[in-house]
Amino acid sequence: MTDVEVLAVAKVFDYLLEKRERSTVEFLLRTSRLPMKVPKTFDNFDFNRITGKNVDRLRSLSTLSALYAHKNLAFIGRPGTGKTHLAQAFGRTCCEHGFKSYFIKMTELRDRMTSARRTGRESNLLAYLVRPSCLIIDEVGHCEFDKENTRLFFDMVDRRYQKEGLSNMVFTSNRDPAQWKENFCENDALLCALDRIFDDAVVFTIKGESFRGRKLETVALRTSTGSPADPQQAG
Repeated sequence: MTDVEVLAVAKVFDYLLEKRERSTVEFLLRTSRLPMKVPKTFDNFDFNRITGKNVDRLRSLSTLSALYAHKNLAFIGRPGTGKTHLAQAFGRTCCEHGFKSYFIKMTELRDRMTSARRTGRESNLLAYLVRPSCLIIDEVGHCEFDKENTRLFFDMVDRRYQKEGLSNMVFTSNRDPAQWKENFCENDALLCALDRIFDDAVVFTIKGESFRGRKLETVALRTSTGSPADPQQAG
């Protein structure tokens, strides 16, 4: 085989490998439940609106060092401060590096746990939630968990805590973690869950004004104090 032929074969293999990697990433993104039409990424997050000495730690999330270190993340702050954007950007970056991510809101997690209990499929649900390398739970504190769902939540956290290989969990909430217990009914199970979540974690507390509304346009109008216009002229 000539050098030209060897080079041609190498290019074909490189193309096939790149195509396979691209297909893998596309599959991971499709199954992650992360937004596809308007994806949230670190590149389109406005870091210029974030100030403070720890901004670099926020920027460094894109390296996935938290995933490699098995370190959980929590983004805490008022609505519109970028918590969900950052969480989704982290999950998307995981997918782009070949790691499975899964995004779910806390209200949906509660509903799926309730449904699983009714149909006797708790084990299937837990296995499904433990499988992803990165599990993102959005809006913790937006709903109540009864005793059985709190115990299931603990089981999920405990299994992920003991999970081998690269993995972490990402949480967003408007409430400080110390207040999360107000939304759960089984204190012992919850305390054990929180102990595992924050055993090795980084909590980003984001303060300030909401990012939303920057494109809001206010149009000032005023009603007339004169006599009503003739209907035929007002057309």
